Amino acid sequence: MASISLPSPSSSASSASSSCSASSFSRCSPSYGGFLTWESRSRIAPNGFRCHLVEPLKSENGRPCIPVLNDRTLPNFLDSKRMENAVNRNSTRLRIFSGTANPALSREIAWYMGLELGKVNIKRFADGEIYVQLQESVRGCDVYLVQPTCPPANENLMELLVMIDACRRASAKKITAVIPYFGYARADRKTQGRESIAAKLVANLITEAGANRVLACDLHSGQSMGYFDIPVDHVYGQPVILDYLASKMISSDDLVVVSPDVGGVARARSFAKKLSDAPLAIVDKRRQGHNLAEVMNLIGDVKGKVAVMVDDMIDTAGTISKGAALLHQEGAREVYACSTHAVFSPPAIERLSSGLFQEVIITNTIPVMEQNYFPQLTILSVANLLGETIWRVHDDCSVSSIFQ
Repeated sequence: MASISLPSPSSSASSASSSCSASSFSRCSPSYGGFLTWESRSRIAPNGFRCHLVEPLKSENGRPCIPVLNDRTLPNFLDSKRMENAVNRNSTRLRIFSGTANPALSREIAWYMGLELGKVNIKRFADGEIYVQLQESVRGCDVYLVQPTCPPANENLMELLVMIDACRRASAKKITAVIPYFGYARADRKTQGRESIAAKLVANLITEAGANRVLACDLHSGQSMGYFDIPVDHVYGQPVILDYLASKMISSDDLVVVSPDVGGVARARSFAKKLSDAPLAIVDKRRQGHNLAEVMNLIGDVKGKVAVMVDDMIDTAGTISKGAALLHQEGAREVYACSTHAVFSPPAIERLSSGLFQEVIITNTIPVMEQNYFPQLTILSVANLLGETIWRVHDDCSVSSIFQ
């Protein structure tokens, strides 16, 4: 991924206000309240969104252009009143530590908050066992551990559990597991006899390890929150993706939001409501086996329209690519794929880059390896969203108001 230059907390505050206007990162801001500031001038786009329009993200040589964050360039979407007064590391009891699954996202979160990542030593022994040692005191601190359980899921999950245990034994006051992508979330119920419910098992492991709270992003199903016996803050990647789509200036009359399966109708309906109450279409499919899907028919009209397919994750891309093929058959002018979590298991890249999609829009909850870049790929950051949520949890403020 693109290199990220992180300024010191002291320089972040002084540069935040002046750098937003110079940002090369196209940002538009629907009214979600809470963590966005409206001091800067804006104009209302035809589709009803309040936009800060600069040049949109592009792709060069098959690699997505990810904004480079430095002391001169700050995306408007990362602007926050918090940055006006950068936090003194020695005056707060809040600590952020990163696992090895997605350190780039952890650094962005810490930078947005005006903090430095805590020092931790994580290594593997020759036999594969995981060793974790905190390199600074967390006694009496509010600790946040950023670690998605993305592939390799078992390795990253075990690392998170060992990190939680290390913080608990170091007398941390509160431990929050920040899990941008929650692995095993799809195993949330029994569909056949003698199956396990692995989502509940993982929730028990995290709780028993010593976590006091979980912060997760776009769980596969909402009922997974009920598997935890501790508080769960569930945030959504919708504002980040909607913000970017607004910069496309697509007329609401030409737009249709498509759910790739019946199970995602509620998610797609919510998405469509935020996009000027766009019409909804549904791809009806029947799954023949794990990671295998067969498209049956389309419910709704997409002829001559720009179709935006919305899902929580893209794994092998079988569902979404077959759905896109059906949309083209039904006369869709363009097809966009939007997803929070880019698992990208083979052969996802071949399917997504085959020409079915005008653009594939994802977030950085899961790191995308450089060899998996392709021209249609756009990666958006959820660092500001997670950073603001962490602040609100730490300050005992409302989290749900972010999305209202």
